[in-house]
Amino acid sequence: MELLEGIRTRRSVRSFTDEKVSHETLEKIVDSARMAPSWKNSQTARYVVVEDRDILNKIAAEATLGFEHNKEIIEGAPALVVLTSIAMRSGYERDGSFTTSKGQGWEMFDAGIAAQTFCLAAHEAGVGSVILGIFDDTKVAELIGLPENQNVSALIPIGYSDKELPEVPRKAVADLLKFI
Repeated sequence: MELLEGIRTRRSVRSFTDEKVSHETLEKIVDSARMAPSWKNSQTARYVVVEDRDILNKIAAEATLGFEHNKEIIEGAPALVVLTSIAMRSGYERDGSFTTSKGQGWEMFDAGIAAQTFCLAAHEAGVGSVILGIFDDTKVAELIGLPENQNVSALIPIGYSDKELPEVPRKAVADLLKFI
């Protein structure tokens, strides 16, 4: 698949078949996702793949902040990628100070780049994904035994889509672009 075709055809997949994504496929996806740019090449993104159905169900039941739609998506996914970031590294200098006015916000910027790169690599491999943002990061961290030096950045349910997804309407370039 060509890059622009992948960007144009990737869709957020919210319902999946029961087929599991092989570890080999996940390793190939992360091998591509690791190429995502990051603050001063800090490479803080980490990927925790939750396949254990008990843990998946606990995350769905206890860590979706009552948002039923995310609960259902997680319950229906064969696996959940918990995208985490090494804390206090992206946007920080080694002495703990910020170089950017974005402060600690740069960590989420890098996580967003990593998440999208992961999802595009998954799409290339025929694997569907959706990036979820409504969750209790403290509870997720507890349920997966996340080290204290990492933060939960996003939840990405993955699997093989159970249906063909239509093209999504997009704003015109003229509405998005301004030259001055």
